[in-house]
Amino acid sequence: MQARALQSTHGVRSLPRSSLGIEWELAIVDPGSGEIVPRAKELLAAIDDPRFDKEFLAGMIELITGVHRTTDEAVDELRRMRDAAGAAADRLGVALVGTGTHPTSRWRDQEQADDPRYRRVIDKAGEWGRRLIIFGVHNHVGVEDRAKVVPLMRTMLDKLPFILALSASSPFWQGHDTGFASHRTMLFQQLPTGGLPPMLVDWAEYERTLDDMLRAGVIDELGELRWDVRPSPTLGTIEVRIADGAPSIDDLAAVTALTHCLIEEASRALDAGAPRHYLPSWLVRENKWRAARDGLDAMAIIDEDGTQQPVREAIAQGAERLAPIAADLGATDSLAAVHRVLERGGSASLQRAAFARGGHSAVLRELIEAMRA
Repeated sequence: MQARALQSTHGVRSLPRSSLGIEWELAIVDPGSGEIVPRAKELLAAIDDPRFDKEFLAGMIELITGVHRTTDEAVDELRRMRDAAGAAADRLGVALVGTGTHPTSRWRDQEQADDPRYRRVIDKAGEWGRRLIIFGVHNHVGVEDRAKVVPLMRTMLDKLPFILALSASSPFWQGHDTGFASHRTMLFQQLPTGGLPPMLVDWAEYERTLDDMLRAGVIDELGELRWDVRPSPTLGTIEVRIADGAPSIDDLAAVTALTHCLIEEASRALDAGAPRHYLPSWLVRENKWRAARDGLDAMAIIDEDGTQQPVREAIAQGAERLAPIAADLGATDSLAAVHRVLERGGSASLQRAAFARGGHSAVLRELIEAMRA
């Protein structure tokens, strides 16, 4: 896309308000060793469905839903897609795993998918780009008016730590405990176009920022802006990308429902003309760091006075507050998964418990079983 195209409405779509699409990245592993195997091309051929696509690694696939009006319908579609992918994987003698980082596979041993987009990542980011053995869940939520996109992004910046903490599933990296619940977060933000976006004021500033980046050669196309939350003008959505990979349908439902309902809540506040108050940039960065490090055990700073609240408590209260919105969005069943995740503990803590019982082999066995459950 040329810079001048961003200065008009050309290429900018709108979708029905709070419609939903989900992208779920999964690793392909050997069921015995649990290590990543570069068999995406074979698996995609065996599935033979355009909703499944290749991704950054040759040992990775992405499941992409259609556009849905309710959360529960979107999650149900992914459940069916998961089953189809699992059946095809069984026929090929491989298995699927969903987690923010693979616990043991070495980044130097991985094959990148043959795609110009991914070659550009390696060309620009070098070794940091090759280190990205990472997997995520991306939620696209329809926005009916582009004037709302940047205010929604700004509101979601304050909420991202809760989504991240709920999803955190990457404590291990190349066989070591990193000390973080989401090591994926720390890896991904090394890219200059990854991590938190600039704190924009309105759509015009967003367009100017992209024009400047294109002219300066920071990016060659919009898809190279891999912010934690970003507009997707060609789809007509706001995309939240901060979540770690989901080990199970329950984890996927929880993070998707929370994200979907928070965006609709923010959209309603804009419609009502509610006063806007955003946390300062330093506080947003600090909360993201805390969520990446401690997951559900983090303490979030909730105001500029330094007031702190346990993330578990904040998420539980948020799920209760969002219940009426969930009913309107067809998200009630999926939002209930938030409480289940809080009760059993997040994936990072479950993986560490499995490691304490039986090392990395136990972690990988449980991840394979979680995907099948």
